[in-house]
Amino acid sequence: TLSQTSIDFIEGMKIVGEPIELIAFYVGLPPKYLEDLLNEYQRRSKGKITINIIDPINDIAYAAKYGNIINGEEKKLIVISGDERKDIDFTTTALDEEQITNALARVNRESRQACFLTGHGELSISKHDNQGLSLFTGLLKANNINSKSLMLGTAGVIPGDCDILVIAAPRVNLTPGEEVLIDDYLKKGGDALFLTQDLFITDTENTTSTDNKGTTPSLNSILLDWGVKIGDDVVVDIASHVGGDEGSPATKNYFDHKSITGGLDYTFYVRPRSITPLAGRRSSIKLAPIVLTASKEQSWAETNKNLLIRYDEGEDTQGPIAIAYAVWDKKTDDGSSDTRIAVFTDADFLSNAYLNQYSNAALGSNVVNWLSELDYTPFLDQKYSKVERLNLTSKQTRMITGLLFLIPLFIFMFGMFIAIRR
Repeated sequence: TLSQTSIDFIEGMKIVGEPIELIAFYVGLPPKYLEDLLNEYQRRSKGKITINIIDPINDIAYAAKYGNIINGEEKKLIVISGDERKDIDFTTTALDEEQITNALARVNRESRQACFLTGHGELSISKHDNQGLSLFTGLLKANNINSKSLMLGTAGVIPGDCDILVIAAPRVNLTPGEEVLIDDYLKKGGDALFLTQDLFITDTENTTSTDNKGTTPSLNSILLDWGVKIGDDVVVDIASHVGGDEGSPATKNYFDHKSITGGLDYTFYVRPRSITPLAGRRSSIKLAPIVLTASKEQSWAETNKNLLIRYDEGEDTQGPIAIAYAVWDKKTDDGSSDTRIAVFTDADFLSNAYLNQYSNAALGSNVVNWLSELDYTPFLDQKYSKVERLNLTSKQTRMITGLLFLIPLFIFMFGMFIAIRR
């Protein structure tokens, strides 16, 4: 049985021309699971997918058409749509649904290009350390979104093949000329993902540190024109956070936007800032929060970064606090594409260190997919679903402990009551 994500993708596929072919090369009698899995894809597609299981030893001429030298030890699935092709080797491990659905996405959807801004200390797409984005770009590649670096100061222009501009936590300000180029790109219908960072960290005694004093660029000089403003603060959540750090809120409080937040579990963020809409924005701009803190009374935007973390009425803003926003501007008069912008006040949640935890990977890929203007739900491998422990408050711990004690006690007493009545 296929997952609902795969079913929705298969049923929503639009095929131009010939059906997609799934050709499995397997020497000898194929296992039952392989036949059942491929048959389920064919059945759900309603004629959009054809399948064929070939023994390359018995049908050497057929195998040769695909340019493969297949021996008795090799097992391979080839997914073909027109000129697009994806090979999956399942010689050492069983073929699974994630591999097939990802391959279908690769060959059937139009590719997109994401351009990652460089030259200002941004998170790098080529680095494989904790602060790199190599895992994230690999996830995008699996969904047919290619990534490349863009040094705007040298290029002097945003390339025409740049479908999504990603600004991933610059450490120094962009030049006025670069900001003008980005603003022109957006006004012409460009799409962009803005990720900002905060250098402040909290220590073990629940205080904010004076080390790394200052913040990285807010990018407000660009974002103010699009109806949102990033605050000079740190969002804290006493009730729902990770790693014992109140400045790393964990949340499932999402705006109801199916293509971005549908089906997500927790996501978490490291020292995010608040983001608020502006009242005087252009009437054509539509805004919606993507992520907000989980609690109300116990979360706020902390403006005093050098004292104990505490809510100061009149200075701090009480929760729920927005951590990310989606911006949409209607199609321009000349018929070009609409403008889509996603703004997150933390970039760490997409870094190699944290991408594979909770639903961080799912949210990141959903957002980029929405920006790329393709009606397709990205499919994630199980490796992008790692779940770590969430920190509970003492009150929550007492409640859970009490329930764990009372439930078996109630069952015991109910059993005794039935026994006495009999």
